[in-house]
Amino acid sequence: MKKILILIVIIPLVGLSQENFTFIHNGIERDYIIYAPDNLKDGAPLVFVGHGYGGNAQEMMNSCEMNSLADNEGFMVCYPEGTIDNNGNHFWNIGYNFHQNVTIDDVGYLVDLANFLQENYSLSSTLTFATGMSNGGELCYLLACEASTTFRAVASVAGGIWYNYLDQNPCQPKMPIPVFIKHGTNDNVTYYEGDINDTYWGPYLSVDSVLSIHISNLMLDNVSIDTLENINNNQKVTIRYKYSSDENYKEVWLYKYLNGGHSWNSDDYSIEEEIWSFFMQMSEEETDPLIIKENYIDKELIQIIDVLGRDSKEIKGQPIFYIYDDGSINKRIIIE
Repeated sequence: MKKILILIVIIPLVGLSQENFTFIHNGIERDYIIYAPDNLKDGAPLVFVGHGYGGNAQEMMNSCEMNSLADNEGFMVCYPEGTIDNNGNHFWNIGYNFHQNVTIDDVGYLVDLANFLQENYSLSSTLTFATGMSNGGELCYLLACEASTTFRAVASVAGGIWYNYLDQNPCQPKMPIPVFIKHGTNDNVTYYEGDINDTYWGPYLSVDSVLSIHISNLMLDNVSIDTLENINNNQKVTIRYKYSSDENYKEVWLYKYLNGGHSWNSDDYSIEEEIWSFFMQMSEEETDPLIIKENYIDKELIQIIDVLGRDSKEIKGQPIFYIYDDGSINKRIIIE
């Protein structure tokens, strides 16, 4: 089994609003920025925001309004930073053609960082989310596929899923995970229709194909469609598709941004507020969590795993997941 050494530089949260931190994962020094509002309480949610290819944590923070939303809603924001590739650009390792020999484990990095932040800053262990733009949005898709025991929901803006990734990692989340997608139909970087050409970035799926993967994973059979108000009265209009089932908190939302390009923002609404609303609606049963022991009847426990999907024993105070023979999964924290 591969052993992972994690070294952490810890700085107290007292008096913190925005600070830069270092986290060493798999022997690599990783940088990230934390923003914590003054009103942050124990059990607060945590939102990761990922930058695009060639960007960085500071630029992503400056280009979005997540900090002001955190002030209003009372959650912590983490802006992680990718490593630097041979072209001198910060990136997330999601399967680009020119990164095929790269072994950086960005999913493992964010999972370990999330667990560290939850524990050291008394954040909720069940209300961790991720969003990102372009390459950062692509990382969110990987988190949905591989880290559903850590992340409650994800939101991808202008991202894609690469065939190179799916060839090695079929997207089969261990737990149901809601997914939010915003994508412009005139995106000239990550095409809405996808790209099958094996050049530069490499081939990637269309938005509709990505949508189908997540709809299938959640077994959704209902859809509602509406058009968001066109405040600026221009040609950029957002059609919203909400895919759902009879089970609560299992949904996929698509914001199809007609005539929109490769952008985080929209002309007519706050993308940060739309994403946060989605995260909260997909988490309503956890907003005042009651952590208890439960007895399960008429189903057999077949496996216990930790947040990384490894076989685990019951450990007091740590989140663990019980997988049953009927396909159900329950997350529990043993308190006695």
